[in-house]
Amino acid sequence: MKKLVALILAMVMVLSVASIAVAEEPFEITVLLPQFPSEIEFQMENNPVLDAIQEKTGVKLNILWGANSTYGEIFSTTLADKNMPMLISATNARDSQVINSARAGAFWDLTEAVQDEANYPYLAAGADSVYQNIAVDGRVYGIFRSRAFPRGGIYYRMDIAKEVGYDKVPETIDDLTELAEKLAGYSADTYALNMIGNYTDGTIKVITVAMGAPNNWGVDENGDIYPAHKSPAYLEGLNWLRHLYEIGGIDPNFAQLSSSEWDNIERNNKCFMRFDCMDNAHRQQEWFEANAGVTEQIFMSVCGLKKADGTISVWPQNPGFAGEILVTKSVKEADLPKVLKFLDWCNGPEGQTIINAGLEGLTYDVDAEGHRYVPEEKADEYAKNSGMYHNNLNQLGMGVPGNLESPKAALNKGYTKLRERYDNLNTEYAQYAVADPCYPLISETNVAYGAQLTQIISDAAVQYIAGQIDEAGLRAAWDEWAAQGGDMMTQEYNEAYHATLAE
Repeated sequence: MKKLVALILAMVMVLSVASIAVAEEPFEITVLLPQFPSEIEFQMENNPVLDAIQEKTGVKLNILWGANSTYGEIFSTTLADKNMPMLISATNARDSQVINSARAGAFWDLTEAVQDEANYPYLAAGADSVYQNIAVDGRVYGIFRSRAFPRGGIYYRMDIAKEVGYDKVPETIDDLTELAEKLAGYSADTYALNMIGNYTDGTIKVITVAMGAPNNWGVDENGDIYPAHKSPAYLEGLNWLRHLYEIGGIDPNFAQLSSSEWDNIERNNKCFMRFDCMDNAHRQQEWFEANAGVTEQIFMSVCGLKKADGTISVWPQNPGFAGEILVTKSVKEADLPKVLKFLDWCNGPEGQTIINAGLEGLTYDVDAEGHRYVPEEKADEYAKNSGMYHNNLNQLGMGVPGNLESPKAALNKGYTKLRERYDNLNTEYAQYAVADPCYPLISETNVAYGAQLTQIISDAAVQYIAGQIDEAGLRAAWDEWAAQGGDMMTQEYNEAYHATLAE
């Protein structure tokens, strides 16, 4: 009998140890993220950052990287695969494939989860309006990647502007025109505006919205939806760019330039102004300080230029977010709470800090004021560590409750207060950001043909700016857009818009 009891006790002990071992096994989550740039060698094994995440969450991340330059194709192929990663970064939450895949049941419905304060407090802290902007038929299938708002604006080389006789900060569109024309005349082999072919959208929207055009879609005096290109201000903005092109202020080969070259064009002193995210101003400033021996402020950021009537309208580079992290049905239903708990952790202070910044002593130090910074003597070491161990892990960052990083990054770096200026401009001009009234609405024509229709408008704008077509050719392209589905899309958006007003 004693032997039997001993045997049973031994078996219980073995089973207990086995169950602990099983419990200690990490839960693996596969995730697809974009990578900028793609040539960085990211180390998956023996990675201190990934090890820290696993230690704190019990999650082992298996990251699949997709080069940003081809991420759209990679994303499309991935959605068509039966064995999708558990988490997928969607850079465009309104992409037709995202909408169609959500309707087909490819993703988990997270609508209730993102309202569950008890279990997922950081996910639930996100703004309902932003969650609705990524919803499909009123249901939420991902966690939005929060972004500063409005963020879109202008920055330029202040030192070059002074050289050409412009020694003030633009406050009006007329001021901007004067600055651009002066920069265009700096030299025969440089250009005023850094414009690239595979992202003309932001450049065009910054100036057309500043002129008074809608952001994609507008509401007319009768309360009806209409496309932005039907606004006279849209053509006014294109004419502004066309004029700058004609006087040599835009590289004649801009249509062939890609986003991978954008920063380097400025770093090689070939262009002196950009319509884009204002935070690039302090990033470029800091690059010049680190790599070109600059010891004074040479960049300036601008937002909210006044029109002739004194009004201000600003293109928001994003609607409060940039894409989303989708939770696919590759996650078993029983494991969904684990995945959501992990996403909740990613949005908390600890998760945000590691995902966005890495680890203290590996990719950053902490100064006497308790802020993150990189000491000059460790810059090379930490840059190498960031490439190997952190890379673009921040693409998993969401920041749904806002910036909870601890410790936070030092607000200003180097010789300027451009970071502080960026935050202040966002705060000051958020009230002037022009919303897209159709963003949360769904048009079946847009779902099916939106990308092709957008391309018609985009291609025509580029051709018009470059002088390849005249106004008649531009309007002919608009007519083609209407005939190919634009009119139907406008009608569907009107129906959806008026339905929301009637609710």
